[in-house]
Amino acid sequence: MLANETPFADKLVSKKVHSKPSMNAEAVVCGAGIAGIAAAYHLSVHHGVGDVVIVDELAPLSLTSDKSTECYRNWWPGPDDAMVALTNRSIDILERLARESDNRFLLNRRGYLFATAEEARIEAMRAGARASCRLGAGEFREHGSGGSGAGYVPAPSAGFENLPDGADLICNQKLIRRHFPYLSDATRAVVHARRCGWLSAQQLGMYMLEQARARGAKLVRARVQAVDTAGGCVRGVEVAGAGGTQTIGARAFVNAAGPFFKHVGEMTGIDLPVFGESHVKLSFHDRRGALSQDAPLIIWNDPVRLPWSDDERAALASDSDGRALLEEFPPGVHGRPAGGDNVLIYWTLDTRRVEPVFPQTWNPAIAEILLRGMSAMVPALAAYFDHLPQPYIDGGYYAKTEENRPLIGPTRVEGAYLMGAFSGYGIMTACAAGELLAAHVAGAALPDYANAFMLSRYEDAAYLARFADRDASGQI
Repeated sequence: MLANETPFADKLVSKKVHSKPSMNAEAVVCGAGIAGIAAAYHLSVHHGVGDVVIVDELAPLSLTSDKSTECYRNWWPGPDDAMVALTNRSIDILERLARESDNRFLLNRRGYLFATAEEARIEAMRAGARASCRLGAGEFREHGSGGSGAGYVPAPSAGFENLPDGADLICNQKLIRRHFPYLSDATRAVVHARRCGWLSAQQLGMYMLEQARARGAKLVRARVQAVDTAGGCVRGVEVAGAGGTQTIGARAFVNAAGPFFKHVGEMTGIDLPVFGESHVKLSFHDRRGALSQDAPLIIWNDPVRLPWSDDERAALASDSDGRALLEEFPPGVHGRPAGGDNVLIYWTLDTRRVEPVFPQTWNPAIAEILLRGMSAMVPALAAYFDHLPQPYIDGGYYAKTEENRPLIGPTRVEGAYLMGAFSGYGIMTACAAGELLAAHVAGAALPDYANAFMLSRYEDAAYLARFADRDASGQI
């Protein structure tokens, strides 16, 4: 993989590999993000593939895997249960790894809390929660305005054992205020999705990498330049690093190139149905304690108009660029505590299709937009409007398919495998996706959901028809 100041596509060199291999491997994995590491982990640890080589020009987990919410959920829309099944399996593996590592990566089960101030939105939230639960998220429970709320089980701030799954719909304002006092008084209902939470993606990735290396996997700091697919099958991979160019002889090549997934696919002659989308993360010190450090991930389900004073509104209205800040913004601003007094805020506002370019640049007003947007849900954040905390802005790129489902499995080129298009859910699905990818490579038994993530699904008219008329983004 490559991260630099120009689009990756401009650096691609399409050529065959003719040099004699300087080393050999059973499988070469392109990309040392969470996806590539998970693939290498399952190949080496669970299938005994000792000669796995991970190739990345950067340090492991340093391009986009450390730019996410680091959250997980088994909370997905249909039309089928494939995404719920994949993430349930991934969470099973996360919990197993947490137990065997003494929870080195700090897995918790605080949940996702979806909130609304609009009475008219409650029925849609109820229907959506019931649908996700039917698909496999767990039991649906409702706590109405007339009840005591005694059946609601609060989520602890740490740990993941012996907690409810499914979801709790709470329409009882007293119960909402008791457990989530930082939410706006205007909040009318919340859905608390329960088999959800977050973890340290860096620690998870490094734990899996250590386990893989202990069984013979190698990490090579280099850039994949070409893949030899002479005769319609993978024969070798040319890489360039500090020591020069070398060829790795291999019969299996795993494209786990993250934001460069589509471009690396072109090296094997495959035009992947994938596009890029930028995303942003704001981090700041919440020294006033506006959001409790015990909070779950919180998501505002309502559209937002940013709060401005009369003078600010007049100034923005007179400016051609500023007028956009007076418009209605879409639902979905979300955030969570991050330890100490740190708070993270995210909002997918720019959904234009873009090529990955590093370093990324951001709208100068993005910190103000995210903070003011989040204040609709957490009003105490308004205390920072006149003295904006020093923000830290970073982010990355999502690689996405049209229906926002990943690509995991073989291609028409023998020995070329896909492990990508994980959009904004790579951390939460990596463990099960790596297991699935490794099963494909090793010729092992596949789970029932395997076909839902293969490239060949786009040749299935019935599959395409299921997504033709529905918004199946599954994106927070």
